Amino acid sequence: MLLVNNIYFKRNNRQIINNVSLSLSAHKIIHLTGNNGAGKTTFLKIITNIIELQKGEIYWNGKNINKHPFYFYKNFTFIMDQNTSNNSLTIDENICFWRRLFSSKRNNKEIDSILELLSLNHLKKTLINYLSYGEKRKLELSRLIIEQKKLWVLDEPYNGLDQISINLVNHTLLNHIKLGGMVIFTSHFSPDIPNIENLHLDNHAHL
Repeated sequence: MLLVNNIYFKRNNRQIINNVSLSLSAHKIIHLTGNNGAGKTTFLKIITNIIELQKGEIYWNGKNINKHPFYFYKNFTFIMDQNTSNNSLTIDENICFWRRLFSSKRNNKEIDSILELLSLNHLKKTLINYLSYGEKRKLELSRLIIEQKKLWVLDEPYNGLDQISINLVNHTLLNHIKLGGMVIFTSHFSPDIPNIENLHLDNHAHL
């Protein structure tokens, strides 16, 4: 379980995150919404310990993430709104790097199946620099399956995707929570997924 207690964050004398709490347990999805500048990306970076928490507490399975960061890091995947793939490498080469980095147990046959579902299999030897934005985003999202982590933290995962890919992402998220996973994501798009909880950050931001 991810437990966020009364967190605050101020930048340039402006209160970005003000007294926000949430509880994210297995089989649960939270959709983080808000206008531009409401602090959605900042919030995700705070709960993943990328931005230092200014006030409040965050726990993963009962352990404070600041005191036990590596215990937390090995349990979540963070897909940011910017791609982490290396433009000078091919799809295959980026996936090989991720598999080594995250000690993935996915075998070559499973990887090929993932790429086939994403309509990327025919592009395995293509440099990332030559892919479309949507193709790059689909490759980035493949990390969810490669890393096999319990908690998925996603910043605008639907950007650049066509309807077929959106449906695939929805199915993947549903399958993940059915298996006991948990998801928190930001998006201006409202996916057709049942029983999503919503947290609207505009209700918490103050000047």
